Parts: sequence; structure tokens; C-alpha cells
Amino acid sequence: HVQLVESGGGLVQAGGSLRLSCAASGSIFSIGDMGWYRQAPGKQRELVATITSGGIPNYAFSVKGRFTISRDNAKNTVYLQMNSLTPEDTAVYYCHAHGSTSYYGVPSDYWGQGTQVTVSS
Repeated sequence: HVQLVESGGGLVQAGGSLRLSCAASGSIFSIGDMGWYRQAPGKQRELVATITSGGIPNYAFSVKGRFTISRDNAKNTVYLQMNSLTPEDTAVYYCHAHGSTSYYGVPSDYWGQGTQVTVSS
């Protein structure tokens, strides 16, 4: 089994910055894509950013130019640097990883428990 543990959420004023971290642990054989999703109250969960194992990022249009995703494969950790935050970025942010626990294992999707990001105006 794979566990994802997020950290770094909190309360920040508009225009401020936060950095989220997500560390994967457990019976990890390999991890492919990792990423961040968010869910605001009353809305569906949406993609924020993803990054391949080779370091190629992909961003939602709403965060492009403000957020930067990165990863450290040696630590099985993915980061999300969030700058120029606005109240519209307020949501619970979830870490995601696509990986397998053995050579013959079927890759599965794993999710963190979520971390709250609140941006005040």
C-alpha cells in the first residue's frame, strides 16, 4: 500500500505564497505521474498541476504562470509552489500519485488526505 502525506497548507492573504509538499511512502515499487488537485466548497475536484516522472509539468489554465510543480524522485515527493494567490484559489488541495507496489503490480491511483488552503481578500 502507498500513503501520501501532504503538508504546507494554511491561511494566507491575497497576493501571498504557499508551498505544498506531498511525500509518498509505503510499499512503493515505482511512481509515474504525480500531481495536485483541488476542491472548493460546492464544486467538483479539479486538476491543478501534474508532473511526469521525467519532470514534464502540466498546469490548469487558471494557475499557469502563478504555480510551479516540481518533484524529487529520490524522496518520492512532489511540491507545489503557489504564488500570487487569490481568494479563488481557496480549496482543499489533494496530492495524487499513479504507481505500483511491485514489478507485476497493476498501477493504481493514490490520494492524500487533503490540505486546506485559504486565501483571504
